[in-house]
Amino acid sequence: MKLLRLFASLAIAAPAAAAPPPGFAARVESLRVAAGIPGMSVAIVENGAPTFVQGFGVRALGSPARVDADTIFPNGSTGKAFTTAALATLVDAGKIGWDDRVIDHLPWFRMYDPWVTREMTIRDLLVHRSGLGLGEGDLLFVPRTTLSRRETVRRVAFLKPATSFRSAYAYDNILYMVAGQLIEEVSGQTWEDYVTAHVLRPAGMTVSTTGSPEHFATKNRAFPHARFSGGLRGAGDQERLDERDELGRNAAPAGGMAVSAADMARWIEVQLGHGARPDGKRVFSAASAATMWTPLVFQPIADVPDDLAATKPNFSGYALGWDVRDYRGVRVVSHSGAVFGFRALVVMVPEKNIGFAVLINAEDGAPVRGIMYELLDHYLGAPDGHWPEKYAAFVKTRTDAALATQAAAAAHPAAAGPSLPLPRYARDYVDPWYGHIAVTTTATGLAIDFKTTPRMSGPLEHYQYDTFIARFADKGIEPAYVSFALDASGAVDRVTLKPVSPLADFSFDYQDLMLTPARSK
Repeated sequence: MKLLRLFASLAIAAPAAAAPPPGFAARVESLRVAAGIPGMSVAIVENGAPTFVQGFGVRALGSPARVDADTIFPNGSTGKAFTTAALATLVDAGKIGWDDRVIDHLPWFRMYDPWVTREMTIRDLLVHRSGLGLGEGDLLFVPRTTLSRRETVRRVAFLKPATSFRSAYAYDNILYMVAGQLIEEVSGQTWEDYVTAHVLRPAGMTVSTTGSPEHFATKNRAFPHARFSGGLRGAGDQERLDERDELGRNAAPAGGMAVSAADMARWIEVQLGHGARPDGKRVFSAASAATMWTPLVFQPIADVPDDLAATKPNFSGYALGWDVRDYRGVRVVSHSGAVFGFRALVVMVPEKNIGFAVLINAEDGAPVRGIMYELLDHYLGAPDGHWPEKYAAFVKTRTDAALATQAAAAAHPAAAGPSLPLPRYARDYVDPWYGHIAVTTTATGLAIDFKTTPRMSGPLEHYQYDTFIARFADKGIEPAYVSFALDASGAVDRVTLKPVSPLADFSFDYQDLMLTPARSK
């Protein structure tokens, strides 16, 4: 609590402005159009009430249906706070404690290290200090899977740690899946049903969804879009993605919800109300609210270009489903989210009693981040930093550099290999946590198939030596280098992978796979 008082003492004394910036709707629309984003929605809450809730653009390219305040957008990892809130209701009911051991409620749960299994608490599940690497295990549900949530949680036992327990911060999704399974074991309801009944509806969130049947049954929903035509994901023209099953069913507790701007306003009201709605009805206790906003793990602070220097925090920590950092001397509680074809951001300045959310049906993060800092400057009385324009320039520079790196790697592969006739690479391979991957021969060469990930298959294009590039039929899946290592007899001993794109999302954690030939049955 000392840290919270410290941030409060640093807060600017002036009250929050009484309204969004003049001309804000026109500004958002101009940024949306300039960035080529099909649809966007924004919600702003000040002093316990919405002051701006509006949709912009269309739900899908090629469709006239407009985005409005009730259009639902998949909100990615901003949903982690909803899983944490669901746990808070169980804490408030006396059914669990934040520092209960996970195995006290999930006796069959295992981490790779038996000592960590015994010591892992519910709080540990939520703060990214387990020892797992960045995004480790995400291929168990990215971009889709046939595995149940329970089976996915069982496979956590095979994920080797990257660091020691509680020694470092590394963002993960899979332990929020464990938290969702724990909610089911304790409550007797699925995570989807429990969050709907104990968080969404009590908060007054009437249109948001937690599961795929409800999501796809909602007519007023945004559709996913991304850029592929420019040489890597994130470059080129905006195009509509297939809306199939990419909402992350088994991983929904980590980021599988869909929320509207109007419902986000209600969620922010509850957060700024320390667990209570404006009418006084409680969703969770004030004590739980304080716990969820208390940072527990320091986050590394990355360097930024000089023109973004003002956005670099002095302090950055992770709480229970929330980032907590400073901006211009004021505490900011926030979380971003990204799932295929969408981005989301929720931001609050508790000492100013303001909060806002931005949702888009595209993967372009620069406008979202730019709007965030533009609004923060408005409410903190700071001069206009022209943040959307600066972030657009920053992203362009980064994308251009990645394209150059990728082009250089592709330009001069060694004219050597493969070492073996292609049929000798073809067989079933297995990884302890992912499972089976098949390499087969085709009329044109080799192909790869990730067996528990539907439609994650495609040709293997020879690159150099014994390395091939997997070009998946679904262009939404990042291409991967696939390297075969041979033993002394010339047989394939193991296979490793890594993303081709320097900007590949960390959830394509190919580098965490270690495939070995499957034993014949």
